[in-house]
Amino acid sequence: MDEYGPSTYGDRWAEIYDVWGRDLPLATEETVELLAELAGAGPVLELAIGTGRIALPLAARGLDVHGVDASEAMVARLREKPGGAEIPVVIGDFADPPVEGVFSLVFVAFNTFFALLTQEAQVWCFANVAEHLTKDGVFVLEAFVPDVGRFDRGQRTGTSGVELDEVAFHADLHDPVQQVVSSQHVVMREGGLRFYPVKIRYAWPSELDLMARLAGLELRERWGGWRREPFTASSGRHVSVYTAA
Repeated sequence: MDEYGPSTYGDRWAEIYDVWGRDLPLATEETVELLAELAGAGPVLELAIGTGRIALPLAARGLDVHGVDASEAMVARLREKPGGAEIPVVIGDFADPPVEGVFSLVFVAFNTFFALLTQEAQVWCFANVAEHLTKDGVFVLEAFVPDVGRFDRGQRTGTSGVELDEVAFHADLHDPVQQVVSSQHVVMREGGLRFYPVKIRYAWPSELDLMARLAGLELRERWGGWRREPFTASSGRHVSVYTAA
């Protein structure tokens, strides 16, 4: 995985991303509803806009939505969808988004913040987001709560699908020192194999809060999901809202 870079995930996953996402409990409607409320009049910036799962319905509500993504393949999928060609998107690393202006809402959804593979890059992202927020703007981050107990001796394997002519499985390696998980999702068919790599650097909510403080931001709200569920010790994920301190 040494050659894994900012665009690797999007370039490899773009062809199946929307199909794969249909099987996940993404709560897209609730996500859009809450983000639209937090955005106010806008404008809005999505970090790692991808194929537009959230950006397109936000734009359909009349919000001025902008995006940044490292993968041209992902953005090409966005452009193919109704309304996708109208959303301004820049290609670049969202740790330092190459955009101008300020936004009432900047957000990064579905664990994507962890695609920044070092603590330094994650801290840098918070700092740059702070520079692009309006005075009353908010930064919203959705991510899972780390559970290192999932790994046995630093590894984990599992089967995600079995069909008559297809098997899908994944293999994960865990580096607890760097807080990095390197994964390979493999689809095996009669005609051959397809490989979909993922590499993340996870962080606990308290670590994210410290990153925010370093950037001059502070936690305003934290929920256990997009429906504003209470965040508790048993929550598997969180939606965190940061504002200027």
